[in-house]
Amino acid sequence: NAAAMSLFDRTEVSVGFNVIDSEVEVTGSTYTSPLGSQSVEDTTNNATSVVPNFYVVHPVNDEFALGLGLYSNFGTTNEFDSGWGANTGTLFVNGTTPVQVVPGADAFGGITNVTTMNFLLAGSYRINEQWSVGGGLDIIYGEGELKRQSTMNVVQVPSTPTGTTNTSQLMDIEASGWAVGFNLGTVYELDENNRFGLSYHYSPEKEVSGTVSYQGDSNIGDLKIPLPDMFEFSGYHRINETPFAVHYSVQWIGWSAFDRLVTTDGTEIKEYKWKDTFHYSIGGTYYINENWEARVGYMFDEGVQDELTSVSVPDSDRQWFSAGASYHFNKDQVLDLGFTYLVGKSVAVNDTIGSGASQLSLDTTTKATAMLFGAQYTHRF
Repeated sequence: NAAAMSLFDRTEVSVGFNVIDSEVEVTGSTYTSPLGSQSVEDTTNNATSVVPNFYVVHPVNDEFALGLGLYSNFGTTNEFDSGWGANTGTLFVNGTTPVQVVPGADAFGGITNVTTMNFLLAGSYRINEQWSVGGGLDIIYGEGELKRQSTMNVVQVPSTPTGTTNTSQLMDIEASGWAVGFNLGTVYELDENNRFGLSYHYSPEKEVSGTVSYQGDSNIGDLKIPLPDMFEFSGYHRINETPFAVHYSVQWIGWSAFDRLVTTDGTEIKEYKWKDTFHYSIGGTYYINENWEARVGYMFDEGVQDELTSVSVPDSDRQWFSAGASYHFNKDQVLDLGFTYLVGKSVAVNDTIGSGASQLSLDTTTKATAMLFGAQYTHRF
């Protein structure tokens, strides 16, 4: 919320990072193709990501403040081992000519890596002692890697195995691009111990270019990635004459914009039909003394998948349990540390490719957990 910069009375610079250690369990998988059904081994996908952040807030005078930020709003990582689901498909050939291609379960796994970084340029204006407003530009850089391939047993027509395999590249996308959005916000201060905030972020549809190939066709244009808008209401209340404060937020995210991945020439890569979601969070701060502050928090995070589910982007309702502390070296220097454990529900997934008699489907169960560690250093001038 850019309007919150009006709460600063000195220039501040903050630099930090978050380490995200995630784990996705994929169990009880059954793969169905025109050739029948077969089970696929369980697997666990682990990933570690480091996400930096940087902020500068500079009060120009008692009314105006300017700010600069660098952080990430969106991202996902899920990489299957190259051997998962391999050789569950079949390539029928007549001589050396393919007659029928039936990809295996590995067509559902592969690599899914999407990251974004937001460069924020913002300003705020204090209208009076109670009201402040703010806004800014969000310059968004995004890059993605989506790869799907299938290793199939080769069978000589009508039904003689050749003892060889063939690997087919079904999807090969490695692209990046820029887009520009904006944000607006306001803060109402009831008094020095109680305040409320409301903010809105507009995120555009992003076009990314680079390697964009689907089912062997690389002449399909750039990839379009829709990003969601966000509204957030938040509050902070320090209990009078005590060292305790409570803070909370409710955030709406317009994930229904993410209905499908399509290229600029109209080629549909994948249909998602996600739904709009809410986050509900509450936390507390205990001001121990001049040097130390302790915090705990909880968030309930709604899953985005609706009637369509996907094993490559596992999703469910999630619970976040957080704890952290701030250490003030002096009036100018602060170190913040935080830890979060995220646990998602086990979700039954029915993922499909194609339709009709040639449809492929994967029925499985996914469960995602993650641990996040964050550190940030702030210097006031």
